[in-house]
Amino acid sequence: MGTSAYRLSGSATTDVAGVSLLRADFAAAFADDVLVAFPSAAGVVDRMREPFLVDRPGEALPVDVVLSPRQALLGATLPLDVPIRCTCRACGGRGESWSEPCARCAGSGVEMRRHPVLVSLPSRVTDGSCFGMVMTSRLHPSTRITVRVAIR
Repeated sequence: MGTSAYRLSGSATTDVAGVSLLRADFAAAFADDVLVAFPSAAGVVDRMREPFLVDRPGEALPVDVVLSPRQALLGATLPLDVPIRCTCRACGGRGESWSEPCARCAGSGVEMRRHPVLVSLPSRVTDGSCFGMVMTSRLHPSTRITVRVAIR
């Protein structure tokens, strides 16, 4: 320990408390260099985390369905084009192209695409009923959807 303390302080008589002070001075002297060399990754981490947080309350995508009175009474299976969240084709989900934000996804890395699905509605559904579902895919983030029924 005496040799390493001597290299730091220039004195062979530095004790344990002196070495601790030298370490603190050394760390303070290079603290700003570390910040410059390693910029914060918080923005990147937030963008990466966002697609996985789709299940937060209030983030379900609404889809409106209009049924006839007969369909509402008997039930129906309807084809729908549902908007789902997908990885942006232009930037590959990075949210940027070189140093510019991606114009297609506005820098989020996620874009909305229409996906055809068949939705089965139960019999005796009433006007204003809401049904929730989650669309999942192996390659894209999950999307929560709320189907709202109107009878006309």
